[in-house]
Amino acid sequence: MMANAIQNTIKSNQNRTQRVKLEDIQQPIAPNLSEFRSFFRKAVKSDVFLLDQLVRYLLKSKGKELRPALVFHTARICGEINERTYVAATMIELLHTATLIHDDVVDEADERRGFLSINYIWKNKASVLLGDFLLAKGLLVALNRDEFKLLKVVSEAVRKMSEGELRQLKASKLQNMTEERYFKVISEKTASLIAACCECGAVSATDDEEKQIALRNFGENMGIAFQIRDDLFDYGTDDAGKSVANDIKERKMTLPFIYALSKAGYIERRKYRKLYKKRDKSPQDISEIIQFVIKNNGIVYAESKMQEYTKNAYDSLQTFPESDAKNTLKDFLNFVVTRKK
Repeated sequence: MMANAIQNTIKSNQNRTQRVKLEDIQQPIAPNLSEFRSFFRKAVKSDVFLLDQLVRYLLKSKGKELRPALVFHTARICGEINERTYVAATMIELLHTATLIHDDVVDEADERRGFLSINYIWKNKASVLLGDFLLAKGLLVALNRDEFKLLKVVSEAVRKMSEGELRQLKASKLQNMTEERYFKVISEKTASLIAACCECGAVSATDDEEKQIALRNFGENMGIAFQIRDDLFDYGTDDAGKSVANDIKERKMTLPFIYALSKAGYIERRKYRKLYKKRDKSPQDISEIIQFVIKNNGIVYAESKMQEYTKNAYDSLQTFPESDAKNTLKDFLNFVVTRKK
């Protein structure tokens, strides 16, 4: 019954948004995003030559701006976009960018969004210092305007993200990730920032705490669905028809594999846990792991959990009256859980 209700909710919303693209979601706030880019460039400006050089390169490789867009859309559903909204969007983007730079150092990544990573070109020391610079700028953007509520929301997200990263690191080393630990990790590591986007957008436009909490819940559920969708990409194919399998290669235990292990017998579980821990997996190893996950309904289960959290996110919007802003947030959620990468 519950599964059918979830499916019906998702389908009824997807019917309206099947052809929605990122450009459609950004269209209502296109002027705001343009102004935000100028605001962001001013916030990261530095008279230190190396920092300025790093920032210029950083701005060339910026992503889809999903998080600033989320700040603007959640402000719209609560009232009007104002200067506080630009402050909130800039803080979030500074934090997000800093964490990506630090992640690349930790993961020893060579690329980010099709560009050579900053740590690959300028090495780890410059990358870590740039990340620290961006975090400090994020704090100052708020403090210089006495935006203590926004600062509290973002600082709480930073704490949770750090704890989530360390929790995942420990579980990965011990290879003892359970479903409960997995959801705790992604709630902290991924969903906390998306929840902060939504709460900051609300805080910038209204003092109504009920609306702020509803949008924080919307963001948290959306963030969990977002991460599960990311995990499912590992079991798909890229444009060349090859398995992506990045998490499998890096031995990151995600929901499809965790669930498949829970349904396997003792001997099979030992075999695939050992195979997953293997550092240099062959294409045959990866294929065998994927088939194991498919056989034990790991992908089906992960998709059902993604739909469950998507429904929870939709339900969090019920406190708001119907409006274009509310419909756009529904479109945004649909885009997140149906995106192709």
